[in-house]
Amino acid sequence: MQLKHPLLKLRTRYCADTLSAEVRALPPSAWLPHPGSYPGNDAVPLIGKDGQPSNAFYGRMLPTEHLRRCPYITEIMADIGAVWGRSRLMGLAPGAEVPPHVDVHYHWRTHMRVHIPVITNPGVVFTVGGKSVHMAPGECWVFDSFMLHDVQNRGSDKRIHLVLDTVGGGRLWELVKEAEEAGPADPEPDVAKLGQGRSNELAFEQFNAPGVMSPWEIRCHIGYILEKAPAEPLLDRVFRRMDKFAEEWNGAWAQFGQSDLGIPTYQNLLSQVQRDLKTLPGAEAKLPNAVPVGRVFQELIFNVALPMTPVVPAGPAG
Repeated sequence: MQLKHPLLKLRTRYCADTLSAEVRALPPSAWLPHPGSYPGNDAVPLIGKDGQPSNAFYGRMLPTEHLRRCPYITEIMADIGAVWGRSRLMGLAPGAEVPPHVDVHYHWRTHMRVHIPVITNPGVVFTVGGKSVHMAPGECWVFDSFMLHDVQNRGSDKRIHLVLDTVGGGRLWELVKEAEEAGPADPEPDVAKLGQGRSNELAFEQFNAPGVMSPWEIRCHIGYILEKAPAEPLLDRVFRRMDKFAEEWNGAWAQFGQSDLGIPTYQNLLSQVQRDLKTLPGAEAKLPNAVPVGRVFQELIFNVALPMTPVVPAGPAG
């Protein structure tokens, strides 16, 4: 989903005291270090592949034992009503940071991220696209992760956010639209009245990787990058080559579709286009978020265009 603003505070709010009490009751063993070994960053997996506490992005997503111990968080998720993917509680120690980065991995192209502060302090600053905010406990935020962003904890207490990844659904799109249209004089929303025991209403991702990527999805990613690309003459050859790749993929798709019989043909097309892009200087041209165009094609298309067991990227993710 494209957002009209780098950061959006949704017009729903949850009880910070109830959230905090629930999270503080989790055992210390629930907290796992960040997969990229960033100092002071840790997390509690709430939704993971097959319900296991892992950092995997793909596979059948189910609640972990930790989410089953958090009825209020479960009700928040039911209230928002989206289809949920990998989700966590994310901790940031005093003096620690999530360094500046852009999320270009396929997961973040297809998902948005909901942040709900649980425990925080005035020294926690979230910056996206040059705009900085302090997110208060119980508020609900979304942001454009394709822009440069970072988090600083300049306070003396640990920051903990509930971080929910989703492709959307339920009330979420309505909340985003309402937030985009809200004016500065609009009153703050009241704390949502939950307590209805709606844990059985949660929907979890079962399909989140494309198998053989369709030519229509490939065209969609190319158009997305073209829309953000600068007016750079060297990029013309890059996009012409990508158009040719999409046409050739479309021909192979018409012959093989998702069949394994087409894998050698698809692999050959991928090898050719990756080899050709390495010879084109325009592939190193950078988007406004400072990420090279060639790298974005690699992350959004080439790495996930065929069935695989994806590697979890080490980069931070807010």
